[in-house]
Amino acid sequence: MLARLVALAVLSTAAATAALAQTPVEAARALIAQYHEDPAKLDRARDLLEAALAKDRQVETMIMLSYVHFLWGDIRAKTDDEKLAAYDRGRQVGERAVELAPKNAEAHVWYAINTGRYGQTKGIMRSLFLLPTVKREIDTILSLDPKNVRAHSLAGNVYMEVPRLAGGDRARAEDYFKKGLAIDPRFTVLRVDLARLYIATGRYPEARQELTRVLDERAPRIVADWTVKDAPRARTLLESIKDKR
Repeated sequence: MLARLVALAVLSTAAATAALAQTPVEAARALIAQYHEDPAKLDRARDLLEAALAKDRQVETMIMLSYVHFLWGDIRAKTDDEKLAAYDRGRQVGERAVELAPKNAEAHVWYAINTGRYGQTKGIMRSLFLLPTVKREIDTILSLDPKNVRAHSLAGNVYMEVPRLAGGDRARAEDYFKKGLAIDPRFTVLRVDLARLYIATGRYPEARQELTRVLDERAPRIVADWTVKDAPRARTLLESIKDKR
């Protein structure tokens, strides 16, 4: 019995030491990897990083905080106003990270994605003034990291969602989505968005193929996103085209 108690005490101490050794960024990364189990983990990650940033303005903290605000806007926000506030905070923090680390591709990624999401939520036509910024950031990311999957995803969405008169181009969007999938076929949001493009252009068999692959994926790149966002969207889209030929 004594030996068992000693062993438990050692394990407990080791766990506590490991937790203390984690940086705020590492702790936040662990939390968001499991937000599908408990969405409130996004709240804790956000609060942890905001507190860390108030003490020590590290670029890596800014980048992770920008990412968390994007997730919070997508998952936790209940109203458009809450979404706009989250994405706006994410783009502000992301922009500061870009200023401090202009060669850091991830800083550009989250600045661009939050800016794009902010514009999408506010309304495409009301936010066209943000489009040059998003396009510039996409070009910067891909020049720094040509295989950045999130940049391909963002670019595809921009060219798919923006009206043709403002520079939208569905063929170009499809190319970005497919390039992203060639880099990482398990990045499931790309398949969902490619399917959305196929649906918009009446290519229903191809859409079904992509959506079915999302649902059949057994090792998604980001399990939390697949569980909470990508798989449910794929099911909804499949249902919406069940009678389409």
